[in-house]
Amino acid sequence: MTDRRAFIKNSAGAMAGLVFCSCGLLEAAHAQARPQTRRVGPLIRGKRIKTIDTHAHCFFQDAIDLMGADAKGVLPPVKGIPEHFIEIEKRLAAMDQQGIDMQVLSINPFWYRKDADTARAICAIHNEKLAELCAARPDRFAAFASLTMQAPSLAVQQLEEAVKKYGLRGAAVGASVSGDDFADPKYHPVWAKAEELGAVIFIHPQSTPELAKRFKGNGWLSNTIGNPLDTTIALQHLIFEGTLDRFPGLKILAAHGGGYLGSYAPRSDHSCFVSPANCNPEIVLKKKPTEYLNQLYFDSLVFTPEALRHLVAQVGASQVMIGTDHPIPWEEHPVDVIMKTPTLSDAQRIAILGGNAARIFGMSSQG
Repeated sequence: MTDRRAFIKNSAGAMAGLVFCSCGLLEAAHAQARPQTRRVGPLIRGKRIKTIDTHAHCFFQDAIDLMGADAKGVLPPVKGIPEHFIEIEKRLAAMDQQGIDMQVLSINPFWYRKDADTARAICAIHNEKLAELCAARPDRFAAFASLTMQAPSLAVQQLEEAVKKYGLRGAAVGASVSGDDFADPKYHPVWAKAEELGAVIFIHPQSTPELAKRFKGNGWLSNTIGNPLDTTIALQHLIFEGTLDRFPGLKILAAHGGGYLGSYAPRSDHSCFVSPANCNPEIVLKKKPTEYLNQLYFDSLVFTPEALRHLVAQVGASQVMIGTDHPIPWEEHPVDVIMKTPTLSDAQRIAILGGNAARIFGMSSQG
C-alpha cells in the first residue's frame, strides 16, 4: 500500500494540488510532522475521549467546474457553503468548537448524471485532493473516496485505488443512481470489492426525486423528509433483496441515523407475513429484517437524547458513531447530545464518540 505521505511526495501534481481554494494546505503539509498534542474531546471519568465525526463534508472547485452548465446546481441552498471549501485553520477551529478531534470527510455525489469520463475526472480530483489533505493532517482528517457509480466496473477500480494507493477509508455513495437501487446485481462487484478491502461504504441520500412534486412548498421537505426517506428505501432494498446476506462482511454506514428505518423497523418483520404476494419466494432471508440493523452502522445525527436512546435500543451502541453533517449547521453541539443521553453508559458514550469509528475504520482510538 502506498503511504499517504509518500503519495504527496511522489505524485507529480501533488504540491500544486495543495494550494486549491487558497486552503493553506501547502503550509499544512510542511507542518505535518509537527507534534499534535492538544485534544478537544470530552472528559469521561477523568480521561479525554477522542471524538471522530464520520459525517462531515467538503467541496473542491476544480471538480465542480467540470460539471459545466450543471455546476450551478451543485452547492446546496444552505448555511455553511463557504466553509465547504476548506481553509485548514478555520476548519480546525470549527471542529475544536464542536469538540471534534477528527473528521472523516465525504463529498455528496453530484456527478451521477454525467457521462462516465466526466464523472471519472471529477472523482479523480476528489480522491487525490482528499488524500493530500488527509496526509497533511492525519491527526485531524480521514476521508471517503468518490466513485463513478453509474459505471460499476470503473467504481470497483476507483475503490481499490482509493484504499490501496491513497489510503482513503472507503467510499461515499448516494442512496441510488438515477433511480437504480444498490441492491441491483450490477452493483454486486462494488460491494464484493468493498467487503474484500474492508472498506466502509457511507450512504448519503440525495432526496427522493420521484416525490419532487409533493415536496414543493414550505419547509424544505425535499431534504427534511426526502433525505431520510431516500436512505430508508436504500437500506430496505439491501435487506429484502438479500444483498446483506450475499455480502455479510460489508460495512455500511448510513447518514442521518439511517433515516426512518430505526424509528419503525419492526414493521418490516411483518410485511411478508401480511402480504406474501408482495414478497419474492425465491429470496429467503437468513434473519428477520430488523436483525440486519445490527450489522449496519448509523451516524448519531438524530438531534435529541431521546431519539439517540431509541436508535441505540434498536441497533445497539456498537453500531452508532458520531456524525455532524458539518459544515451544514444541523447540529452545532453534537457531543452534548451523546453526553446528555441518560440511558448510555460511559462505555457506550466512549464507543459512539470515537471508539466504534476507530474500530471499523482501523484507526487509533487514542489521541
